[in-house]
Parts: sequence; C-alpha cells; structure tokens
Amino acid sequence: MYKAHFHLKRNPFDLTPDPHCFVPTPRHNEALAALYYGVRRHKGFVVVTGEVGTGKTLLLRCLLRLLENSKDIAYAYLFNSRLSPTEFLQYVLSDFGLPASGKNKCELLLDLSKFLVARGSRQLTSVVIVDEAHDLSADTLEELRLLSNLETAEDKLVQIVLAGQPELDKKLDSIELRQLKQRIALRTQLGALSAKQTQEYIEQRLRIAGADSSQPPIFSAQAIDQVYSYSRGFPRLINTICENALISAYARQSPTVSARMIEDVANEFRLDAFEPVQQNP
Repeated sequence: MYKAHFHLKRNPFDLTPDPHCFVPTPRHNEALAALYYGVRRHKGFVVVTGEVGTGKTLLLRCLLRLLENSKDIAYAYLFNSRLSPTEFLQYVLSDFGLPASGKNKCELLLDLSKFLVARGSRQLTSVVIVDEAHDLSADTLEELRLLSNLETAEDKLVQIVLAGQPELDKKLDSIELRQLKQRIALRTQLGALSAKQTQEYIEQRLRIAGADSSQPPIFSAQAIDQVYSYSRGFPRLINTICENALISAYARQSPTVSARMIEDVANEFRLDAFEPVQQNP
C-alpha cells in the first residue's frame, strides 16, 4: 500500500521472520555463529535464549538457510513444542522423512536410532531444531537428553538446537534437568538493541526494501528516537511500530515519518515510553 509512496520494492518491516531481512547486529551475528559452529562441529546441545521479540525465530531461519546449502545435513525443525514425548518423536521422524504413524514409543526410538547411526556411519550430520523450546515438558527434555546419548567414541550422532524464552534457562537450571544442563556445549543469549543499533536496524531494513539513500530519510531522527523509546530496542516491536507509522504517513501523504506519528502509533498499541539510558553500541 505504501511501497509506491516511499519508492520501496518490498515492505521493510514485515513481522514474518524472513532471512532476507536479517540485520546482523554484533549480538545476532555472534549467536548465529555459535549455532552454526555447534552444528558443524558436532557439539551436541546448543541453546539460544532471549526475551519475546528479540529475533530467535529469525535466527533459526537464518541457520536453516545455511544448513540447506550443505548437502551432508538433514534436519528436523519443530516450531510447536507443546507435544508429549511420543508426539515429539513422531514429529521428528516425520520431518526426517521417516514413517511414524501408528508406532509406539519404542518403535519410534528404534527407527530414529537406526536412522542416526546410519547417517553417522557415512559422516553425515543430523540436526533437531526446536523453536519455542521453553514450552517443552521436563519429560520431553529428558527424552532429548537420552537421544543425545547416541554417539561414537569421537562424535555425537545428533545435534540438538534449542531456542526459547528465558523460562528455558530456568528449566535447564533446575535440579531435575542438571544432567541435561551439563551436556550443553554452547549457550548464547539475545537481548534488546541499543539506541544506535535501533537506528542502524531501521536504516538497514529500509535499504533492504529498496530505499534510496540519496533521498531525504523516510524516518526523521526524532522519529527513530521515539521508536527506540517505545520499543525498548526489541526488534519485533520496532517492526510493528515502523510498519504502522509508514501506513500512517502514507494515509497523510507525508514524505516523512515524524515523531508525532510514532507517538500516535504507540498510543494505539498502548505502548509506554521509557527514558532511554546511555548504552554502548
């Protein structure tokens, strides 16, 4: 709707986690490198946590894109983690392309074990990636720990990537999951962006969408300050505010998003501003 008005080729602030729109902040780059390294070096368990809206799912999509370019990697990607242990195993087998319907837990484990051992014998990598992993039950997490016991003298036969909210950290730190916690090889966290990173994020998203850098900026400096104030630097909120601000500017036929427009959007979404603190980029 507003793309022609601002001479953009695509919507710059879609909420869909599209790797094409990935903005590599230092922290996100570090987390993606940790995930990829953990999978490639067969480290076993890799965990990434972060608050709602910090970009965990987008990070996983970027990881999947990297893995898809590698012919020796097969992965199962679960985005619904509210499953019983048996349902979890059925989902994993199905995503690996194995028949799972009607099988009991023992049969599922046996088939999965054979699959992983066969791939491992051919020096192939198998990965289980779980988004929203904070919703996994303690029983399912324990199944994952037992699954990670599949290994040779030199190598892990399955790589497990868990991504979730800080509640996942609390679960992994619990006494009943202490055996699993000790198996985690790499653990990284995502956080909110600083004020400077928020500005760079907005500008980079606009460039990806085709904004002409030789033209006056679409978002005024004051508007970007307001975006940071209301979003607190969380990428998902940044996207929501900026998307709606562009629609507002288009409706008013304004060539620029003003601070007042950001305030109007924030009021509509009932977002409270906060006093920005001085942060290092």
